[in-house]
Amino acid sequence: MSKTLSSKKCGPIGIFDSGYGGLTILKHIQSAMPEYDFIYLGDNARTPYGTRSFQVVYEFTLQCVTKLFEMGCPLVILACNTASAKALRTIQQIDLPRLDASRRVLGIIRPTVESIGELSKSRHVGLLATPGTVKSLSYPLEINKLYPDIEVTGEACPIWVPLVESGESQSDGADFFVRRHVENLLSKDSRIDTIILGCTHYPLLLDKILKYVPKGIKVVSQGEYVAASLKDYMRRHPDMDGRCTKGGTCRYYTTESVETFLPNASIFLNSDILAESVTL
Repeated sequence: MSKTLSSKKCGPIGIFDSGYGGLTILKHIQSAMPEYDFIYLGDNARTPYGTRSFQVVYEFTLQCVTKLFEMGCPLVILACNTASAKALRTIQQIDLPRLDASRRVLGIIRPTVESIGELSKSRHVGLLATPGTVKSLSYPLEINKLYPDIEVTGEACPIWVPLVESGESQSDGADFFVRRHVENLLSKDSRIDTIILGCTHYPLLLDKILKYVPKGIKVVSQGEYVAASLKDYMRRHPDMDGRCTKGGTCRYYTTESVETFLPNASIFLNSDILAESVTL
């Protein structure tokens, strides 16, 4: 075992995403936990993960988690639905004991799922997500573990991520694709009363989504639930909390060129940041 990875030194919380959407999760976490230090790593050179196989997503995600461990992170959040769906369980069960059993890797599907039981009264839930996340069945599987009486219907929205990343989320053209997928979802099950946005890009389309979702149907965006869950996790795990440094800082890294990363990141953050390129 590497001395670097087996060390119990303190460090920042690592936030990983395959692209840029995880920045929406980071914003919510920073808002809820402003005193903590964070490192954000985007594997932007190899995005998107959604169309890749389980094996490739697992291998890429493990490389990024290992990199964040090497940077000193005792805790890593997979702020990516595809990575959470396709790689989290294997990394937790197989790789962590080998790399460093004292470190933790958490996903963003479970915190969202835990909220659904109280939100849905009809017990019919819709999922808007990437094709990879819908195909993985991670949301229905996780929901049914906690709430076996809830029926989950998924709708894959392959064009939504490109719309956001091209800066077209507020365009008239986006309305067509948002409306089509919302209507497709609701046509599959008219009893849906709660819709999960199962992609970290989708909060940037929230205004348009709400425009086409009938009143009375709740739309669940992940960020606030993930942030609340992480804050509660720290309260319940004081040993891990004590290993996460608290200086209120955030460093940004990308596997892409900085010149490419920064303009795209600004779409999600609405602020200027500094970033560095890394190799895995």
